[in-house]
Amino acid sequence: MFNKKKQPSIKSLIAEGSAIEGNFRFSDGLRIDGGIVGNIYAESALASILVISETATVTGEIHADHIIINGTVNGPVHARIMLELQPKARIQGDVHYTALEMHQGAIIAGQLRPLVAADAKDNEEKPTLKLAANNK
Repeated sequence: MFNKKKQPSIKSLIAEGSAIEGNFRFSDGLRIDGGIVGNIYAESALASILVISETATVTGEIHADHIIINGTVNGPVHARIMLELQPKARIQGDVHYTALEMHQGAIIAGQLRPLVAADAKDNEEKPTLKLAANNK
């Protein structure tokens, strides 16, 4: 989705030093530098991007298309398309993703749960990889 089309622009900011208690809904893009205690939901009908900076702390469930984390999250993360974990990312909770990019230093204390695309075949056979060392 994001490779073919332009990513949504970040139109909302929760600044460093700000704190929100309660659920938060957004569309397009959101950057969090402050703190949120509550669930974060992106509008599912529109493309969305969520950036959680290294100064941010989120305690609650997160749902968005493209999520970039470099801060602290205490709760499950649901990335419908792409999850990027930068070096200072700290997640305490299960991570649900379609595609995952994880930089060295990022920490997840929870289970990784890949989302299966609706058009993927459940029992599709993958070709067996052969190591060059075994070809004598």
